Amino acid sequence: MQTANGRFQRQGLPATFGLAARGKDWHVDRATKQRNRQYKKGSTHMQSTTSHSWFFWAALSAVFAALTAIFAKVGIQGVDSDLATLVRTVVIVFVLTAFVWATGKWSNPLQLPGKTWIFLALSALATGASWVCYFRALQLGEASQVAPVDKFSLVLVAVFAFVFLGERPSGTGWLGIALVAAGVVVLALRR
Repeated sequence: MQTANGRFQRQGLPATFGLAARGKDWHVDRATKQRNRQYKKGSTHMQSTTSHSWFFWAALSAVFAALTAIFAKVGIQGVDSDLATLVRTVVIVFVLTAFVWATGKWSNPLQLPGKTWIFLALSALATGASWVCYFRALQLGEASQVAPVDKFSLVLVAVFAFVFLGERPSGTGWLGIALVAAGVVVLALRR
């Protein structure tokens, strides 16, 4: 389907999926064309990847995020929250390096495209800022209050994805997002 701004959007994919700027014109790279063809054909691999595995990993992420709050709350007692964030980051660097190497996924990061470097660096800066704020909040408040407010990021991700990525949640999706926002307010205001 062609959108008002002249870009093409397939059902379920944002208008900017796979598009890269070349001057003022937009083009779709070869790999994206192949993915779009598979998506359009209803490739069983594409369907199984998008319909099932994302939920497993998202649920696992939620479990680890919950453990993060509990472990961090206990771990930062009597320690500066910024130092705790640094220690956590160093541990993550070592663990992820070992994981990437052990699974054979290592490749030369210097060969990544410039755009990838820019957005990964911005993501890293946002992650670092989030961790510093999160640990400071945990040091000052209860984990049962801090963690839900931190999850307000779910609402912000939906809004940012709508504005910047062209994603369009359904009416039910927006209702769920509004309920999460309301829950965050209720949990943040309770005494």
